[in-house]
Amino acid sequence: MSVSLRLALVYSALFLGTGVSLPFIGVWLGGKGLSGAQIGLILSAPMLGRVLTSPVLAVWADGFTLRRTPIILLASGSAVAYGALLAVNGLGAWMLCWFVAASLLPMITPLTDVMTMRRARSDGFNYGWPRGIGSVAYIVANVSMGLLLTRLDASVVIIWSAAAAALTACAIIAAPKDPVHADGEKARRRDRWRGLGDLLRNRTFMLMVLSVGCIQAAHAFYYGFSVLLWRKQGISEAVIGLLWGTGVAIEVIFMWFGERWRRATGPERLLVIGGLAAVVRWGTFAFSPPVGMLFVLQTLHAMTFAATYMASLSLVERLSPAQSASAGQTISSALSSGLMIGLATIVSGPIFDHFGARGYLAMALLAAVGVAGSFALIRRSKA
Repeated sequence: MSVSLRLALVYSALFLGTGVSLPFIGVWLGGKGLSGAQIGLILSAPMLGRVLTSPVLAVWADGFTLRRTPIILLASGSAVAYGALLAVNGLGAWMLCWFVAASLLPMITPLTDVMTMRRARSDGFNYGWPRGIGSVAYIVANVSMGLLLTRLDASVVIIWSAAAAALTACAIIAAPKDPVHADGEKARRRDRWRGLGDLLRNRTFMLMVLSVGCIQAAHAFYYGFSVLLWRKQGISEAVIGLLWGTGVAIEVIFMWFGERWRRATGPERLLVIGGLAAVVRWGTFAFSPPVGMLFVLQTLHAMTFAATYMASLSLVERLSPAQSASAGQTISSALSSGLMIGLATIVSGPIFDHFGARGYLAMALLAAVGVAGSFALIRRSKA
């Protein structure tokens, strides 16, 4: 089995889980009688905490000999935490279990990205291929769960998520035995922390991370409340699954076949395009467009998420020293997919309660801030 296919299996198992937990956990929590503000609080807790948990876990992960070892441990711990959601009761207990599961599982993505990007260069394959296959699994999860929820209780969301995390732990066992440190010598913990601190003091790096973070955090309202809003519009769970699947399908096409255009465009301009698409997408979502228009708008996911994500990977790799590659990707993930989207999520709860779909306008404004930062990044790059 080729290296790219083995890595594709890891992404597939991982996104089979996030393709259910991300869009549908709100349905399970809503079924427990929680308000939008309470759901936002639970969902945002691990995102906000990621600004602390991710650096700690990154330094911890770099202390192993093989990169796949900490990934196995992270996936296994997440599976246990997901399963515990069904065994506990009450806001505090649910928040604790979700915090553990949603803190451990997202760490797998940047660690796997570092492994895949290095292998893509050395083995000569397109990073987008294994990552795109993972996105196909995300679509399968979206559509399947949409259909399952028409027949089964919402607890199937938790069961599926726990099983997918366990499957990820199994899949990573077959991943390449890539060393964490190319020279075979582990850096001291103090040196690993110093490398992370150097990145945080790099103004260009932080401008990039914050710009990416604003554009990605603008997805918060969509991730947390799109299913509930579409239900209020009278859209069935099966169609909702197809809507989410459409966004990811166009993301896959972009990752598989957009490599030449991405290289010609350059990551800075790609970031601007992703941000402008986000302003259009969320600004239109705010007015509850009909189903046909929703499907059209979902194709912008290729820009708002995929283009922004691919731009960030390239920029992080360019701006991070080789010995800090894991730290660079982790910091970017912790801030853009952690702290910033966490803040946006916790604000989204009360906005949803008071303004409904109009809350998307706040996301359009946040994306516009990211666009401004992206233009500043272009000016800094030219200088």
